[in-house]
Amino acid sequence: MIKTRTGQVVVSNEKQNMLLKRLYGSIFGRALLKALTAPVVSRAAGCFMDSALSKPLIKPFIRKSSIDTSEYIMKGINSYNDFFTRMIKPGKRPVDTIPEHLVSPCDSKLTVHKISSRSFFCIKGSRYRVSDLLSNESLAKRFCGGYCCIFRLEVNDYHRYCYIDDGVKSENTFIPGELHTVNPIALERYNIYKRNSREYTVLHTENFGDVVQIEVGAMLVGRIVNLHGESTFKRGDEKGRFEFGGSTVVLLFEKGRIAPDMDILRNSAENIETVVKYGEKIGIKA
Repeated sequence: MIKTRTGQVVVSNEKQNMLLKRLYGSIFGRALLKALTAPVVSRAAGCFMDSALSKPLIKPFIRKSSIDTSEYIMKGINSYNDFFTRMIKPGKRPVDTIPEHLVSPCDSKLTVHKISSRSFFCIKGSRYRVSDLLSNESLAKRFCGGYCCIFRLEVNDYHRYCYIDDGVKSENTFIPGELHTVNPIALERYNIYKRNSREYTVLHTENFGDVVQIEVGAMLVGRIVNLHGESTFKRGDEKGRFEFGGSTVVLLFEKGRIAPDMDILRNSAENIETVVKYGEKIGIKA
């Protein structure tokens, strides 16, 4: 289930969910997934989406997803990927500038999970290891007792993401893998946080300590585009973007660094995702 910050239930795409349940819930579907989740298929799909041949797909997608294009800069769009990575108009995603406020890095559906003393976090009764997500046991141990915030982007979301605070970042670390959907249905069968292609960096932030940000690729998302290597950054600066398809941003916080907003914590405890926007307050400095 998905809810807005005001408690309104968001209707999910039932046709898409039924298709994914068939893919992930049958022997034939899982055999087909081996092809669909291969990086080479994603690269081929990406090449098509970069071409002018994909432009006729844009208007039907806008209608089907009820996207308000008045929020976006729509000039210079010559391919589906141009549309998918469209820029938001100035002022449409104001970033909360109060230093003690934790903000969302993107438009998404958010869940927040406590990381146990053994470096696990739980989703729908299943346990996931932080060390599997990072492929780095020593780094994972630093976040025991902290929070794992999972920001799931759907195809109709704004697919650019920002820095959550001022600070300095490390180089990006890419972990190759498969490209399963990030829809919660996939979590019933696969640990996508261990199997999917992903990229992470350590953010040394002024207000929230050391934070790891991970971008997780998804089905037919061939490219995670981060704009900077080792560098300084400011709250609200664009960090990067996903090209074609839904995907996920994960933030890991050390113990005692943040206090997530109560509505998000309550929803997460009931396996409910909360709709949040780029730059919106989602918690405070602890």
